[in-house]
Amino acid sequence: MREFIIKIAKTIGQVFTSPMLILFLVTKNKETIVIDIRRWAKIVDLTSNSDLANLLFLLYKYPEFRNLYYYRIKKGGFLGFALMQPLKVFYKECPSLFLYCDNIGAGLFIQHGFSTIVSAESIGENCWINQQVTIGYTNKTDCPKIGNNVTISSGAKVIGKVTLNDYVKVGANAVVVKDVPANCVVVGVPAYIVKRDGVKVKEQLV
Repeated sequence: MREFIIKIAKTIGQVFTSPMLILFLVTKNKETIVIDIRRWAKIVDLTSNSDLANLLFLLYKYPEFRNLYYYRIKKGGFLGFALMQPLKVFYKECPSLFLYCDNIGAGLFIQHGFSTIVSAESIGENCWINQQVTIGYTNKTDCPKIGNNVTISSGAKVIGKVTLNDYVKVGANAVVVKDVPANCVVVGVPAYIVKRDGVKVKEQLV
């Protein structure tokens, strides 16, 4: 009975968000959106094999996904951007999540969008950002560059003209103000390396 009720609730949600498919049909960013859908579906354990069904459920259930979806639509052509304006009245974004990036690679997962600001030069593929993260500027021009498969945990701050290379993990509440090499875990204020290539270390960033 419980599974039946859950299925009905999902169906209602999908019907409710079905007008949002218009944006998907007109955007030039379909391939990127599909990658986003599949990553989110895997992480949140959606069982449907239908990308469109999962898209509708994610749009209904996760306001953070809505923010990312609108970002993709905005980057995917003027028609989609124009059509999404009235839809945003009915399908609200997460109000405390801000995505200010010229380029965000496919597969970005935002676990919680509370009080999160992402102002980066670019973000690579398959990154993961938690709540209360600040990625931002130290002046009008200097902002971070984030590589592929980077995880930024809750409360972390990545500030200024720094690069987080591929497969970096930033620990909760860490403050990163220097470049981080690939395959490293950093923690602390200011951040320092506690693991490099799977080996425990204690190294300062330079």
